Amino acid sequence: MSRRLNRATEREPRAGFRAERRDCGASVPQGLLKAARKSGQLNLSGRNLSEVPQCVWRINLDIPEEANQNLSFSATERWWEQTDLTKLIISNNKLQSLTDDLRLLPALTLLDIHDNQLTSLPSAIKELENLQKLNVSHNKLKILPEEITNLRNLKGLYLQHNELTCIPEGFEQLFNLEDLDLSNNRLTTLPTSFSSLFSLVRLNLSSNQLKSLPAEISGMKRLKHLDCNSNLLETIPPELASMESLELLYLRRNKLRFLPEFPSCKLLKELHVGENQIEMLGAQHLKHLNSILVLDLRDNKLKSVPDEITLLQSLERLDLSNNDISSLPYSLGKLHLKFLALEGNPLRTIRREIINKGTQEVLKYLRSKIKDDEPNQSDSVVETAMTLPSESRINVHAIVTLKMLDYSDKQTTLIPDEVFDAVKSNIITSVNFSKNQLCEIPKRIVELKEMVSDVNLSFNKLSFISLELCMLQKLTFLDLRNNFLNSLPEEMESLIRLQTINLSFNRFKTLPEVLYRISTLETILISNNQVGSVDPQKMKTMENLITLDLQNNDLLQIPPELGNCVNLRTLLLDGNPFRVPRAAILMKGTAAILEYLRDRIPT
Repeated sequence: MSRRLNRATEREPRAGFRAERRDCGASVPQGLLKAARKSGQLNLSGRNLSEVPQCVWRINLDIPEEANQNLSFSATERWWEQTDLTKLIISNNKLQSLTDDLRLLPALTLLDIHDNQLTSLPSAIKELENLQKLNVSHNKLKILPEEITNLRNLKGLYLQHNELTCIPEGFEQLFNLEDLDLSNNRLTTLPTSFSSLFSLVRLNLSSNQLKSLPAEISGMKRLKHLDCNSNLLETIPPELASMESLELLYLRRNKLRFLPEFPSCKLLKELHVGENQIEMLGAQHLKHLNSILVLDLRDNKLKSVPDEITLLQSLERLDLSNNDISSLPYSLGKLHLKFLALEGNPLRTIRREIINKGTQEVLKYLRSKIKDDEPNQSDSVVETAMTLPSESRINVHAIVTLKMLDYSDKQTTLIPDEVFDAVKSNIITSVNFSKNQLCEIPKRIVELKEMVSDVNLSFNKLSFISLELCMLQKLTFLDLRNNFLNSLPEEMESLIRLQTINLSFNRFKTLPEVLYRISTLETILISNNQVGSVDPQKMKTMENLITLDLQNNDLLQIPPELGNCVNLRTLLLDGNPFRVPRAAILMKGTAAILEYLRDRIPT
């Protein structure tokens, strides 16, 4: 501590001898400060602070209050030997600014100030030379100080959900940076020098206004995770295809018309290009994707799937929903897919009831057609691979490699504790408990609330949704089809990131009210229920809703006001007892249905 004390004393001659002030107030109890001096960590999260008390900035310098009392200090409590503060968490407060007193904490390795009201950062931040992790997300920053580029030891920088329009010059000097999150800002361009962040492993640029990526991005040789969702990208620089370390690539919700080719991306495991304007999928796009596990092509303009899809022997999840595909290659049945989404395509070669039965039935059907077409071909390898008895042991490989907790198709009535115990310290993003006999959601699922984004509970016996599920606040995809549900709890409103929910083959009589209040929802699949009505006024407020599947329900009439839901790109109404719109209108597609309904709104 003496070296730090000397440095601080140069700036403040009496700093080392000033008794600690008592004006910290109830917001920072003395016991918390005392504990912080021992541990080097201080957590002041959620204390309604409008400013950081002076005693926090001066915690390394001032004589603690207890030292002024006539107490005998044990060897472990001698205040002059206490450790400097290395971790300071002041998130979830009401801070509008930070003072230059920040420089009095030069030993900080972690500074977490997310969820405040900061509009700027002090230039004194440059003096936090030991800082390794800085979280300023969910504030109101419009610009970053150039001094931030002095933080040469920084490994994690989290700036998401601010109002940044540009990146300061010299950003490439953060050469130790491994994790950078700039999502949900107002960036329109990236400086080419920014691509010299050679140590970067994870880069999140989603929800900005980027029209292009610099070709120099290929210089990020260690980059594994690149998220460019929700931008204005029309093309991807071909240089991106040379990024050999890339494992996860997100390009959803852009303006891409062509799928990039990836000759060097041998490690690419997930490619998300849904919600673009891609018209063709060719062999050249597929032949290099040797390691691909997830391929998301939903909401594009694909008209066909090439036979070369069988080259993707590792593929587990394929989303082709909401395209213009009229037929599937039978060879698709040779893949060992766990999930295949086909909703919203004008498929003519495969019956709707087969599709409704789920992925394995579709694959089984396609394999049977291979045999019909090629009677002399032996399909024994595929059959063997597909009909192995489900293993009762826990799939540790899936936990470690795929970040998936998979205990599906066991016909069990409860998930054993060993399944959750097996997670240990691993990150889990996906949970699959489908095809069991569950009557309730396992309570221990709440242990995954900080990380899981994808939950599959389909083909069970659920009649209600427990509150544990409502606590999974990072959930984006929820599959509850083929259960006994007739309602959803109001608490599901807290699922503030939910994008897709599948409620098909349940017992709903109305569209659950809570769904109208989940503003992030993009896809609602509620076919094969008993839904008798929808509220078009509430539906119109769901600005992100793109797909609504109401097939095979009990709708006696379609309210004309539904035509005002102009964001809908796929509205499926087949199999309901209404008389208008007539089948001829339904066959013309969603745009024609919405126009027909709008024309019938009473004036």
